[in-house]
Amino acid sequence: MILPDFGYLKNRLSDIIGIFLTHGHEDHIGGVPYLLRMRADIPIIGSSLTLAFIEAKLKEHRLPAYTHTVREGDVEVMGDFELEFIAVNHSIPDALAVLIKSKAGTILHTGDFKMDQIPLDGRITDLRAFARIGEAGLDLFLCDSTNADVPGFTPLEKDIGPVLHDVIGRATKRVIVASFSSHVHRVQQVIDAAVSNNRKVVLVGRSMVRNMQIAAELGFLKIPDDAVVDLKDSNKYEPSELVFMTTGSQGEPMAGLSRMAKLEHEIEIAEGDTVILASSLIPGNENAVYRVIDGLTKLGANVIHKGNAKVHVSGHAAAGELMYVYNILKPRNVLPVHGEYRHLVANARVAEQTGISKENIILAEDGFVIDLSDGVAKVVGEVECGLLYVDGKTVGTITEEDLKDRRILSEEGFISVFVVVDANTGLITAGPEIRARAFAEEDHVFDDVKPQIERALLQAAREGIRDTHSLQQVIRRSVGGWVSKAHRRKPMIIPVVIHG
Repeated sequence: MILPDFGYLKNRLSDIIGIFLTHGHEDHIGGVPYLLRMRADIPIIGSSLTLAFIEAKLKEHRLPAYTHTVREGDVEVMGDFELEFIAVNHSIPDALAVLIKSKAGTILHTGDFKMDQIPLDGRITDLRAFARIGEAGLDLFLCDSTNADVPGFTPLEKDIGPVLHDVIGRATKRVIVASFSSHVHRVQQVIDAAVSNNRKVVLVGRSMVRNMQIAAELGFLKIPDDAVVDLKDSNKYEPSELVFMTTGSQGEPMAGLSRMAKLEHEIEIAEGDTVILASSLIPGNENAVYRVIDGLTKLGANVIHKGNAKVHVSGHAAAGELMYVYNILKPRNVLPVHGEYRHLVANARVAEQTGISKENIILAEDGFVIDLSDGVAKVVGEVECGLLYVDGKTVGTITEEDLKDRRILSEEGFISVFVVVDANTGLITAGPEIRARAFAEEDHVFDDVKPQIERALLQAAREGIRDTHSLQQVIRRSVGGWVSKAHRRKPMIIPVVIHG
């Protein structure tokens, strides 16, 4: 797991008066328990579904939950700030934007949003509230940029339903659908399509089961009686009677679908099964997802994804929607957020097209400090920030170099070389002994490189090189050159030289 580096907050924990969560997707709430390890009593503000998700997560981490539930239209005063919460539509129910009023000015943060006009839950983005804010004057607008480079409007969520119904209806064996464990709307559509095709739904994976139970208890997920069966009871049904709802749509190694593709899951993919990836491809996950698709295809599954069927629509506003919002709000200053840098730039272009001056649009990267004063927003500094890596129960001790080493080990393997040399003469007295993992099954492949190592060490001895560190580098260069030329590989090379 990768987290933001909370180092800047470490020395300002007493200044934090609350954490507001716009919605319950994992990329927005997943890091909260690690922040609360630094100070557990920070109040968490959010909608009922969002807080239910984070409370369950904090319980797993054995942390207390100091939560405060709000809903659209509520106004709360916290310290010097007045917060107003506004309904926005997203791919998860109960999402909120927040208007922040302070002595320095007014700030609106959209959170993740889109403008689906006929959403599944009937809860649209509150454009009347946006219009009211625009009329009163908005000093700084922080706007979702994820789909700013996509022209037009994001398709309707309801368009997915008929496609899922058709795909499930045509399937002759099991159907496995992969999505995010917090994507309540998508799970609802899968349940509806399964029921209409006389199939039972099996929720697979702890997070999927937990989140859907929470959503159902709060009324955000409608499950007909007897529509869902436990995984342990699924063997009582014919394959053509089941739809499995699991995680792993992004190729996450430990998620359900990835393990199924590698035959490491109790659900064994069989010839004729249908697998639906009901999500978009997040940049950076392409290779992992394609590996999963290839693995499933080799097992005989028919894989349906966004590239060959309309089984997903985005939860983020496209350029046409952003333009509409800019024209309603008419903000004095704009700070595009949430997206890669290219998305921020695209969002800035949309803002500029609606008449907002380029001088009033801030393209800020992580760590930039923005000052708002008298209606003027500008970058005034930068704080150190970065990423923290979670490895088991360890947070922050894993570095980029460690991850690089792990990638090399997993993809290229490693070769170790053990040699004993005379401390006085530098001549070999034992070895070289070569061992390898994840490189070659037969030891004889190293027969060619052993003489090269011996010649390299002999030359080093003639040059008077005696210290073990320098001799290890001699071996590393010798083996590295050979393996690159003979095998076109770049394994981790671990030379060990001791004086005999």
